Amino acid sequence: MRQLGFEMPAFIRVLPALVVISLAGILLFSSWFTIEPEESGVILRFGKYNRTVEPGLHFKLPIGLERVYKVPVKRQLKQEFGFRTVEAGVRSQFAAKGYEQESQMLTGDLNVADVEWVTQYRISDPRNYLFKVRHLGQTFHDMNEAVMREIVGDRTINEVITTGRKTIEDLVRVELQERCRQYEMGIVIDQVILQDVNPPESVKPAFNEVNQAQQEKEKLINQARQEYNQVIPKAKGDADRIIEEARGYAVERVNRAKGEADRFNSIFQEYTKAPEVTRQRIFLESMEAVLDQTGRKIVIDEGASGILPLLNLTPENQAK
Repeated sequence: MRQLGFEMPAFIRVLPALVVISLAGILLFSSWFTIEPEESGVILRFGKYNRTVEPGLHFKLPIGLERVYKVPVKRQLKQEFGFRTVEAGVRSQFAAKGYEQESQMLTGDLNVADVEWVTQYRISDPRNYLFKVRHLGQTFHDMNEAVMREIVGDRTINEVITTGRKTIEDLVRVELQERCRQYEMGIVIDQVILQDVNPPESVKPAFNEVNQAQQEKEKLINQARQEYNQVIPKAKGDADRIIEEARGYAVERVNRAKGEADRFNSIFQEYTKAPEVTRQRIFLESMEAVLDQTGRKIVIDEGASGILPLLNLTPENQAK
């Protein structure tokens, strides 16, 4: 170039070196990546699954020959139904307006319940989570709604709102896990939580009146049972006491009759052996019993006379 009278600028002379250095930097920068402790890395080579890597520093083929998808496998994820968290914190804020189609469900007794719940889950298989199901987030969301409506539809409104909440949570969790296994979604269900279950706002006053009527009914039933428990056992006790007294009286009368019969038989046996002596003994015993019941007694001889002045027969002395 100098022979022609033209000198090449310095930046043109170093341009090839700069290009080589830039390409080397790009290749080096695109050849390594870092996976965080709560993540797993799924590597695609030419768009096809190649491997899964654990947390740490790793290398891959540069310039898009291999592509990395980072999946938070150790983080607990969640989906909300019937509401959305607007701001999380000590006093979280929620928005329920606009999500009524998710939360309103028909119960088994043909009532409508407004059911809000949260499904907490983790990713157990990053490969299946990314590639087995198309639009996995929406599919999982629809699956939650279908299972919850199925379980709620088998129960009454009172079970859904009060006593059956824990059972519903457990059944939904088990059914969701089974469907995730069938669809190979790579998801493990940790927990299903019924956040809030109420009748719709339009029917709340009528529902509250029904609840009050049911509570009053239960109150009256409990009062009747209390009265029953107080009266019936006492009546049964009195009946048992009267029956036992009657049985005791019957045993006493029977034993007394048997004793009298045995006594009569023994006397009769003695009488057959010595009738005169027995007759005399019976007479004396009878007279003893009779005279013991009378007042003052005077014994006189059959031939005695003039005894009336000796007898003071005034009522006062007759009683002595």
